[in-house]
Amino acid sequence: MTGATESHDTIDFEGWVCPVPLRDTPFIVMGHGGGGAMSAELIEHLFLPAYGAAATADLGDCAVLSVGGSTLAFSTDSFVVKPMFFPGGSIGDLAVNGTVNDLAMSGATPLFMSTAFILQEGTSVGELGRIAQRMGAAALAAGVRLVTGDTKVVDHGSGDGVYINTAGIGVIADGVNINAYRAQVGDAVLISGDVGVHGIAVMSCREGLEFGTAVESDTAPLHGLVAAMIATGTDLHVLRDPTRGGVSASLNEIARASGVGIELVEQDIPVPETVRDACALLGLDPLQVANEGKLVAIVPGEAADLVLQAMQAHPLGRSACRIGTCVPDHAGMVVAKTGMGGTRVVDLPLGEQLPRIC
Repeated sequence: MTGATESHDTIDFEGWVCPVPLRDTPFIVMGHGGGGAMSAELIEHLFLPAYGAAATADLGDCAVLSVGGSTLAFSTDSFVVKPMFFPGGSIGDLAVNGTVNDLAMSGATPLFMSTAFILQEGTSVGELGRIAQRMGAAALAAGVRLVTGDTKVVDHGSGDGVYINTAGIGVIADGVNINAYRAQVGDAVLISGDVGVHGIAVMSCREGLEFGTAVESDTAPLHGLVAAMIATGTDLHVLRDPTRGGVSASLNEIARASGVGIELVEQDIPVPETVRDACALLGLDPLQVANEGKLVAIVPGEAADLVLQAMQAHPLGRSACRIGTCVPDHAGMVVAKTGMGGTRVVDLPLGEQLPRIC
């Protein structure tokens, strides 16, 4: 399909202004859904140009909208995790918590959710019932209402069990302005706890791997922790839940959006021994492994201790700590000081390290 387009629906690959690997990959691959460089290219060079003036500038995880004098947060997400039940969670509570957390990262109080199921013919009704029960319990625990939904069934072999799509709506209080563009030189980089746990929990279950100690997913709703942070009166600049692409993807997104450099202290990053050992065995970087119950915060440096105290007083932030600083050097990049005294680049992951984990 080269040259001039023959119809409105024919795509001219040669007409794209697009870097590799997307331009040289005329078919979708797993990496396009990994939350890394390939995902970003797909949005920037395919979706946004195709949508044109009908789209907003970035199509991020959560949109902040002004409606009738109120500020609302609106988010959508899809969940395709395999296996559907894993240590510490399931696709059901993951769908609720993931949507709640996307809203919470804008400072919103989550209120309402939609749930849409795509089911493969032959899926166990009992298994679907367990997933639905997990969703209901997670919604009650998070204080959100499941208000609308849809169900579709595809032919056997056209899907893989159960896929779930959600959308969420929340309300943002006056004076709260949390955005990836607001990181500033001198800001502190905080994290709410251990990284890489969810991805390793799913991977160990899927592949039957054992690491001496059971690894359970950290899936949890984070809006209560965010509310405690906001209650300190601190002007929180940026919040992110480091899901696909892990801490690396989230911090690279922030650095590029804000035009600052981010410098991490590698030995200050809380990586559990089991996660570190698993990553060493599998050849993975813990900073690129997904989390489902952790957040990264960028806050004014002078307020870091106050925010950390509030985080550590909350059950989901007991292990919160400072892991880095926003700096004027290497704008748009993330680097880490290693224990050996050197510095390494913490780059945006190219594609998917661990497919089908959220």
